[in-house]
Amino acid sequence: MAMRRAAMAGVLACMTACAEPAMARPISEEEATELRAEIARLKGLVEALERRVGPGDPPPVANAPPLAAPAPPAAPYRVEWKGSPRVVEGDRSFKVKGRIQADANVVSHPDGLADEGLGFSSEFRRIRLGGEGDLGSGFGYKLELELSDNAVDLVDTFVTYRRGPLLLTLGNHNAFQSLDELIGDTGGSVMERAAFTDAFGFERRLGFSAQLEHGPLLAQAGIFTDDVNALANSSDGPQGGDENNSFSVDGRLVYAPRLGKARLHIAGSGHWRRLGRTADAPVRYRQRPFVHSSNSRLIGTGALSVSEETSWGVELAGVRGPWHVAAEAHALRARRIGARAARFWGGYAELGYFLTRGDSRPYDRGIFSAAKPARPLGKGGIGAVQVNLRYDTLSLDSGDIRGGRQNGYIAGLIWTPIQYLRFNLNYARLAYRGATPLADGRRDYALDVIGSRFELDF
Repeated sequence: MAMRRAAMAGVLACMTACAEPAMARPISEEEATELRAEIARLKGLVEALERRVGPGDPPPVANAPPLAAPAPPAAPYRVEWKGSPRVVEGDRSFKVKGRIQADANVVSHPDGLADEGLGFSSEFRRIRLGGEGDLGSGFGYKLELELSDNAVDLVDTFVTYRRGPLLLTLGNHNAFQSLDELIGDTGGSVMERAAFTDAFGFERRLGFSAQLEHGPLLAQAGIFTDDVNALANSSDGPQGGDENNSFSVDGRLVYAPRLGKARLHIAGSGHWRRLGRTADAPVRYRQRPFVHSSNSRLIGTGALSVSEETSWGVELAGVRGPWHVAAEAHALRARRIGARAARFWGGYAELGYFLTRGDSRPYDRGIFSAAKPARPLGKGGIGAVQVNLRYDTLSLDSGDIRGGRQNGYIAGLIWTPIQYLRFNLNYARLAYRGATPLADGRRDYALDVIGSRFELDF
């Protein structure tokens, strides 16, 4: 129609110009009839041209270049690669998560100790699968299932809301208990976390927490019930019921300033927990000989009726270039029913160094994470190679409780050929006091541990 109107306008303009001389005098009836016939003829030509070209199309132009093909419409989403595909559409996203950790370990067997849990052992330490993403408007989520100890458990399973420096989390997650506990399973400096984190029962629990970050300061606090397994109906005993009414209040404060090229970490945490089901579910504090594939516990308390736990910890760490240092101490007071409170403690100190140029231990939001090689294997380098030394100690002696003490001297070598894949080799010398007695009654002795692991995390 646009072309038709343009053509008609051109015709009328032409006719007006042609008729101007004639309009200076009156025209006869014969001339008017001829003029009307000419207008009708030209109108027919315009309509024929319009049918040939098509409505709305521009008229053909001689020697005109071909028109470019129209650009395809923009995709409504994009796909990023972060160990697995991450699909992003606006402020919404989804990513599949997974983890594989397989171990092969050897724990030396002291003469006179009848314990079949020592010697060679291997296992899938963890097999994990899940997903995480953003729902839009600041909401996010994470869901992970883990196969460990021949059982499937929920691990990080929660919904989050982030607004500026504030992060709220509702679901099954960690209660801010220590630096070593909060570091991911594939981001640690040695194969297993500090002995006190397992002995004191640090774990994910169902709860609500808030984190607030302001410059170098990070404040974390939450209220939690119990772990998912303890909350299951099958955990309430043969009579059922709602006996598990444990809950805790946990908090952690981190100060992490930058000092030139270095990053410093100073933190403290405090925890109070009231335990439920104290009559039919006594508590034991104990620990394996470093590696998880051994089911032996050479140090540990007997069954204790504990009504409350109070614990506190201090953390100090730093990273500069290829170097990092970290140290923690954590004390636990267990209030017993009908007996004096027990006091246990543990801690560690470590030093780490990257042998490969350009690599450093990442630090963000109060924790360390796994390294991303500056020169991956096959792309100009061999990946990242890190060596770590750690001293680890745990004491489970308190008053009339003689649970024993373990001192560990650990050396670790980590090779990360490409991001998301690591190979871990550890050696540990464990010195015991008051441990499981040998055949001759001695309770002070030492053993050696060699641990190896490959781990894929995405």
